Amino acid sequence: MGYDNPIVLPVNQFDHFYRGGDRIGALRHGPGGPRRPEEWIGSATARFGQAPAGLTVLPDGTYLAEAISADPNAWLGPDHVDRYGVSTELLVKLLDLDQRLPVHLHPTRDFSRTHLGLAHGKTEAWYVLDAPPGARVGVGFAEDMSMERMREWVMDRESEALLSALRTREVRPGDAMLVPAGLPHTVQAGVFVLELQEPTDLSILLEWEGFAVDGFKDGHLDLGFDTALQAVDTAAVSDSDLDRLVVRREDIEREGLVTALPLEADPYFRLHRLAPGGSGEPALVDAGLVDAGRVEAGFAIVLVTDGHGVLTIGDHGREVTRGDALLIPYAAGPWTLTGNVVAMVARPPGADAPVAPR
Repeated sequence: MGYDNPIVLPVNQFDHFYRGGDRIGALRHGPGGPRRPEEWIGSATARFGQAPAGLTVLPDGTYLAEAISADPNAWLGPDHVDRYGVSTELLVKLLDLDQRLPVHLHPTRDFSRTHLGLAHGKTEAWYVLDAPPGARVGVGFAEDMSMERMREWVMDRESEALLSALRTREVRPGDAMLVPAGLPHTVQAGVFVLELQEPTDLSILLEWEGFAVDGFKDGHLDLGFDTALQAVDTAAVSDSDLDRLVVRREDIEREGLVTALPLEADPYFRLHRLAPGGSGEPALVDAGLVDAGRVEAGFAIVLVTDGHGVLTIGDHGREVTRGDALLIPYAAGPWTLTGNVVAMVARPPGADAPVAPR
C-alpha cells in the first residue's frame, strides 16, 4: 500500500457489559449505543479472549496488526522497531459512559509477565472530551487498604464500601489524567473520554453489582481472585499524588501542539492537543515533534475533535473535520495541520523514552 495519505478509519464500536455509545455515534457518525460504549481506534490489540474482536480493519480488508507485521519499519519506523519490535505500544479508545464504570484495575507489567506471560500491563490515561458539572473519578484508595478487607469486600460484593474507600477528583472537559497500573478506579456516568493505554485488554473487577457481567466468572483474567487481587496497589493515594497525575485544561488548551499528559506518561505513550489557530500556517509545538513547523514522521492516531482543516503530507492535502479519525504511518513522513481545527494526536513512546517501570 502507499503511505502518502492519511488512512481514514471507520468506526470500530462493539458491545460491552456497560451502557453508553451515543456520543461516540454522534462524534464519529457511527452506530452509537445503547451498549457500545467503546470504540478502539487504530487498534492492533484484540479483546481479551475474543480475538479478532477489537482489531482495526484497514480499507483494503487487512487487519492493521497484520499490515504492521508485514512492514514494521514503514508503519512504525526503524528506531521504534529497534526499541519495541512490531508492537505499536499503544491502544487508543473512546469511552462514552452512560453508566458508572465498576471499580476495577489493570495489572502492572511485572504482574502480567509473571502470571499472564505478557510483556505489557495496562497503564492508561484519560483526556476528558465531555463531562457533567462536578463529575468525579475515583483513583486509588484514600487510606492504606489491607488485602484481607479488600478481598472480603469483593467476595461479598460490597460495592458501596469499595466506592467510599477511593480517593476522588473532579474532572472537567479538557482535563487529562494518567492512571498507573495497579490503582483501583472508577469513572462517573456522563463522562466521555479519549483513552490511551498500553496495548492490552486486561481488567480485574472489584465490583460488578448492576452490570451485565458475572465478575466471579469473568472478573479475574481467568486467574482466580486469590491471584488476581495481588495486582492491586493497596497503598494510600493522597490528593497531592493525584495532582501529579493530572494536567489541567488551562495548561492544555493553547495554540500549537501541546503536551496533554504528565511526564510520567512518557515511557508508555504520548498525547498532544493540536490547535493551529486558523491562521493557515503550520502549528508550532512545545514537545520537539516538529522541524520547521512540521510534525515529525512517526506512527500516529489523530482524532479531530472540533472544527475543519487540512492535513497535509508532502504534496497531498486532505480536508478533515470533527469526528474524523486518521492513521498516519511513519513512512508517510512529516505532516502539518492547518485551519480552524482542533485534533488530538496519540503516539507511541519515543524511541528514546525512559524505560517503563515494571
